[in-house]
Amino acid sequence: MTHEVFGEYGEYFDLLYGDKDYDREADYVNEILVRLGVTSGSILEFGSGTGRHGRILANAGFDVLGVDLSAAMVRLANSGRAVKGFSCQQGDIRTVRVDRQFDAVTALFHVLSYQVTNSDLLSVFHNARAHLVSGGVFVFDFWYGPAVFTLKPTVREKKIAGDELSVTRVSKPIWDVQRNVVDVHFDVRVMDKKSRNVREFTEVHPMRYFSLPELDLFAECTGFRREIAEEFLTRAAPSEQTWGVCVALRAQ
Repeated sequence: MTHEVFGEYGEYFDLLYGDKDYDREADYVNEILVRLGVTSGSILEFGSGTGRHGRILANAGFDVLGVDLSAAMVRLANSGRAVKGFSCQQGDIRTVRVDRQFDAVTALFHVLSYQVTNSDLLSVFHNARAHLVSGGVFVFDFWYGPAVFTLKPTVREKKIAGDELSVTRVSKPIWDVQRNVVDVHFDVRVMDKKSRNVREFTEVHPMRYFSLPELDLFAECTGFRREIAEEFLTRAAPSEQTWGVCVALRAQ
């Protein structure tokens, strides 16, 4: 069966990404915020997932509100370890309204690349700006177009074994060059190690890649100015070898 994005897949998200270095990534985002003068205050996290980044940033002293479209992800975020300064709610990052403004908005782990139409992207930029104080910062990472064309999407397999479950995920990309989108088909097989029962499902995650001039245009149209563009984590200049790029915008 084919499921909605981060429906059943969300139930196994933390197991599949147990090797992801959330501490390093959150520290990197914190360092970007410090570079841009945001040393404390509040963060609105678009696409907060199971709350891994948000909890770390809350432990660093920020007041973090996460928003995620997936009910499964929000449930996991709210059922996890409670951290002072972190909360999470379900909502669409294109349209959700929170009755307050923030010092920063973040959208991590390629959340922006899930905005596959111009209207979706424009809505997210407008919504980020509406929730930021003047001079606030919008930080996000995304698939970088020059690297997608150079490195090219490929079929990949990942196998993870937890205490109770083993999960096999095969990622099959279908590239639509006219839309600047790669539809990633995740074929997932989950086996209960005790009962040997197996569940199989497929989710399709459409991922859009961007160029910097393209994003600059959206930024200028929504009241932002680009301050930083660099390879995520390494701070290297973006190149045709840089699949993941991080951009920080300043609210004007």
